[in-house]
Amino acid sequence: MTTLKNIRNIGIMAHVDAGKTTVTERILYYTGVIHKMGNVDEGNTMMDTDPQEAKRGITISSAAITTFWEVGQTRYQVNLIDTPGHVDFTAEVERSLRVLDGAVAVFCAKSGVQPQSETVWHQANKYKVPRLIMVNKMDRQGADFIRVVKEIREKLGTVAIPVQLPIGVENSFAGVIDLIGWKAQVWNNADGKSFESTAIPDTLLEEATYWRQHLLEQLALVDEVIFAKYTTSEIVTEEEIRQALRQATLSLQLTPVLCGAAFRNKGMQPLLDAIVSYLPSPADIEEINGTHPDSGESITRKTNVSAPFTGLVFKVITDDYVGKLVLLRIYSGSIKSGDQIKNSRTGKSMRVSRLLRVLSDRMEPLETLQAGDIGALVGLKDAKTGDSLFVPDHPIRLESMDFPAPVIGYAIEAKSAKESGKLSQSLSRLLDEDPTLQLEVDSQSGQTILRGMGELHLEVVMEKLATDYGVEITKGKPQIAYREMLTQPVLHREVFKRQNGGSGSFAEIHFELLPAANETHGLDFVNDVKGGAIPREFISSVKKGFEEAMKNGVLAGYPLESMRVRLFDGSIHDEDSHAQDFELVASLGFKQAAKKASPKLLEPVMRVDIVTPEEYTGAITGDLNRRRGIIREIGIKANAQWIDAEVPLANLFGYVTSLRTVSSGRASASLTFCRYQLVPENIAETVLIKTVM
Repeated sequence: MTTLKNIRNIGIMAHVDAGKTTVTERILYYTGVIHKMGNVDEGNTMMDTDPQEAKRGITISSAAITTFWEVGQTRYQVNLIDTPGHVDFTAEVERSLRVLDGAVAVFCAKSGVQPQSETVWHQANKYKVPRLIMVNKMDRQGADFIRVVKEIREKLGTVAIPVQLPIGVENSFAGVIDLIGWKAQVWNNADGKSFESTAIPDTLLEEATYWRQHLLEQLALVDEVIFAKYTTSEIVTEEEIRQALRQATLSLQLTPVLCGAAFRNKGMQPLLDAIVSYLPSPADIEEINGTHPDSGESITRKTNVSAPFTGLVFKVITDDYVGKLVLLRIYSGSIKSGDQIKNSRTGKSMRVSRLLRVLSDRMEPLETLQAGDIGALVGLKDAKTGDSLFVPDHPIRLESMDFPAPVIGYAIEAKSAKESGKLSQSLSRLLDEDPTLQLEVDSQSGQTILRGMGELHLEVVMEKLATDYGVEITKGKPQIAYREMLTQPVLHREVFKRQNGGSGSFAEIHFELLPAANETHGLDFVNDVKGGAIPREFISSVKKGFEEAMKNGVLAGYPLESMRVRLFDGSIHDEDSHAQDFELVASLGFKQAAKKASPKLLEPVMRVDIVTPEEYTGAITGDLNRRRGIIREIGIKANAQWIDAEVPLANLFGYVTSLRTVSSGRASASLTFCRYQLVPENIAETVLIKTVM
């Protein structure tokens, strides 16, 4: 049984095409899980098992696998999750980072920091996940290790510290200089299984000395032992450097940077050593915090095997043979087949029928899972992503995960009436698996609208319906997920009363409805009621009423991005007031007050990152201007022109195809959701007319 301190739960995250799936494939090869290396271009990697992943050459779903790595006499268990790099599948990164202890961020040595690199980095910041950085593709033309390190510092706001330097670059890349062990590591054989440790080449000694001093300087700022020795010119031992670097990484003060070329099989073993040396084990997280599912009081639980069982569901997979698979991270205690556990969301008890270890698309039966493990349970029909599971006598609700709202939708229907039922069942399974998919029925047209994170996301879903579920569908034109916002404060009084002969209904509220503060999402509810004019048990019903009401704005029924409600007075009837009355009066009050609050329409804006030969810059920027785009920055990156722009999503359908035409196929672009912004008045009028029609 692996001890907690020898477990590493890590994720591999990056922008699309940075090479993270190749990094993962090499890790599995050198740890002995696979005996032949696959390649993304050939569609035969261990982790990309979905036919669409092989077809498109991208990761669509996060995939988990367990492997082992030995350093000296110690054997480490590495639970690894390979996450997608495409922005449309960013929810896979979100839910993975929530349950991981550490991560490896992979950057391309040529492209550096790209939009999705920033997105996944900020997601890791949100969950305070310690990271290593791997600058991959050092063999690529235009690779520049130090430039990428500087770019990471500037754009991501982290103190990125090289612990390696490359030996050679592009076609001459041969290995790395280990700044901590003070040696060169050179790979001479094709499969990269072995490498030679030698003295640092004389031509690189000056640069290596500079960067080792830089490493010691940065460590001296965060570690007292290093500081004392560095300021008195004493020799700092290799073990002291490693210990200080580990603590600085765990506390998010520093981020070690390594380099390599995964496709050429160079630099992977030192990366594995760094993973077990510098990234946290579950034992480094002494306790977890949660709340009681009923009372809401704070609860802490020790991260060890003897504590009561606590787990968090981070993914649900529907398997044709096994049924519903629930992937979870176990934070405390242990679980075995036949155990009775409870779900914090439903309050229901469930019996675990089987336990499985996940090996990408294969499963391995287990007798038990314990604290620190990532595994799968069979038999939990009602479990969903974000659910907390616990033993019945020790309830706890852990922090769940937030997923971005969809920005695009299609009206869909089955091609034949007889397949309507099959479509409904298939969509139900897909919605279980993917929390960023939303299904709704348009109240005016009666059409079924499927919403997702982007064109590629929905394209993948449509193809899954056809190939995995055998359902052919027709789809309408893409629909933008607009939002509404309030721009003026309004004071309002709303009264709801009804008498039916017997017990009646009564609720009265006085509130201020106003725009939310910047960066606020959802409802900002302030309870300013004095003297118990509205009893506390009804306040939560008022809040719930406003939360439900803001899902349908008064302009065209689009949800509100955010709003603030200040409840300051009201009244009740001693016999006729009920919780549902206050929920209803809030909904009625919102509809009346929102009309007076000068509601405006918001549209999603995408960040467009373009790399192009210089001769096409003028044509591309002109095209962006015609699409209502705003150019944020133009610069040079790896001998090519780089354009950073913001463009409304409504003007970006089919943009990648258009860009290829404008640039004769030589430019590339990535699109990342940026924010919502006000729609210009003339365009808003057109959108609203189309919506009402």
